[in-house]
Amino acid sequence: MLDVTRLRVLDAVARLGSVTAAAQELHYSQPTVSHHLARLEAETGARLLQRVGRGLRLTPAGRLLADRAAEILGRIDAADAELSAHVGLTAGRVRLAAFSSAIGSLIPSAAATLAAAYPGLEISLVDTHPPEALELLRGGRIDVAIVFRYDETEPEPDGVRLHHLLDDPLYLLSTEEGSSVAGLRDATWIAGCPRCSSHLLAVCADEGFEPRIGYTSDDMVVIQELVAAGLGVGTIPGLALRVHRAGGIIARELPGRPRHIYAATYGEPPDPPATTALLTALNEAARAGSGRR
Repeated sequence: MLDVTRLRVLDAVARLGSVTAAAQELHYSQPTVSHHLARLEAETGARLLQRVGRGLRLTPAGRLLADRAAEILGRIDAADAELSAHVGLTAGRVRLAAFSSAIGSLIPSAAATLAAAYPGLEISLVDTHPPEALELLRGGRIDVAIVFRYDETEPEPDGVRLHHLLDDPLYLLSTEEGSSVAGLRDATWIAGCPRCSSHLLAVCADEGFEPRIGYTSDDMVVIQELVAAGLGVGTIPGLALRVHRAGGIIARELPGRPRHIYAATYGEPPDPPATTALLTALNEAARAGSGRR
């Protein structure tokens, strides 16, 4: 049977790229880390690491086991969090990942509601894009992922359950009144993250052209400032405008082009009490902010 401690060591080495960094993170000595790795290779009968210069590289077998170790350890940590939550919401923790504009608009209100109702509940937060958040969720490293998707976005992985929070309208950004997507076919466009960029291409394709993209940034503030400086035009979701609105820009809503905001959980229901409490707080925050534009 595989030893969980040794799996943690392999996971740390795989993530951090060295025995030294893994030892520091795990608060072990370097010889202890090396011993655990050697024992793990003996137990599995497979060579897991090979030296490359002064560093280490995972073999194919090592990469396979490290990937599985990350998932196993994540599920163990999730089980620990769920057990703490079942003891009562006076203690325990709930782990959340979300994208930036949700963090700036929905999360503060939801976290404040949760903290007021359950002051002993620990809330942690990771700022990341939806694909990465879903990987953290599947690996058991978080309990809830706030994600967005468009109608053309690929389906979520098996086991992911989506809880709809709101539909976030899309806005066209320019510095001129009365601008339209079709009327800006010759403009320089500013694209966002890969998921938003794909949607921008779809919006422009529906108008019969491919945009000439001059700038790309996943920072919604940067996109607005580039538009305000007259360097291009772009699209931006409503939540991002709620968090920050640059002077000098004109935002025109594009009907029928929303992105859909969800809280994602993993596995079969029911969700643990702490997760359920967080979902309730997120729904309240979404409803409270639905009238703000």
